Amino acid sequence: MPTVTAVCISDVKGVIKKPTTEIFVKKNHGIVGDAHAGDWHRQVSLLADESVDKLREKMPNLDAGVFAENILTQGLCLYELPIGTKMRVGEALLSVTQIGKECHNQGCAIKRQTGDCVMPREGIFAEVLEEGTIKSGDEITVIENQ
Repeated sequence: MPTVTAVCISDVKGVIKKPTTEIFVKKNHGIVGDAHAGDWHRQVSLLADESVDKLREKMPNLDAGVFAENILTQGLCLYELPIGTKMRVGEALLSVTQIGKECHNQGCAIKRQTGDCVMPREGIFAEVLEEGTIKSGDEITVIENQ
């Protein structure tokens, strides 16, 4: 069963997000207390731990939030989910809105050190359809593929 391995937030854009015990997501808003919250299509960012593992060979101490992801997962190939896929994450219902993203400037510190960053290719973004709490250990269930 796919699970949440960490939840992370930051009140400032452009910095590493810090792990926290739980997050609360609101419809038409995103994560309460996170700088990327707002009424837009990238309310919540998710990245698979398996994607981070691809760089842990070069940098073994990559902690949750280092790619500015809100939710780190395990057991689900996120970047293969089609746009519009709905998934239950903890108490919340999310809908996938974007796969990957454009890397800013010369890339993050990890890209500058390793020559690679997985978030632009394998991270995904979602909007909140039903609000609720999400915490480490919560199950992830794919509800619908469109």
